[in-house]
Amino acid sequence: QVQLVESGGGLVQAGGSLRLSCAASGSIFSINAMGWFRQAPGNERELVATITSGGSTDYVDSVKGRFTISRDNAKNTVYLQMNSLKPDDTAVYYCRAESHLGLFYWGQGTQVTVSS
Repeated sequence: QVQLVESGGGLVQAGGSLRLSCAASGSIFSINAMGWFRQAPGNERELVATITSGGSTDYVDSVKGRFTISRDNAKNTVYLQMNSLKPDDTAVYYCRAESHLGLFYWGQGTQVTVSS
């Protein structure tokens, strides 16, 4: 089992920045890729960014150039640096870990609200 705890959400004005953190515990040796997802009211959950154990990253087009995903293996933590935030970025952000066996683990989510 893997436990994930997100933090760092909040209220920010458009153009501002936030950094989300996702701390992993438990069977962390089993973790392969990790990612950030978000879900706005009335919308499906969408993938925002992913990072593999080797450090390869990928982003949804809408956040490219504004968001950066990174991981600190020593701290078992994944980060999402979000710059130039827009009201459309308002959502609950979730961290997800994928194990080498293809199992998925989710955090509880953290709210990000961007005011115009």
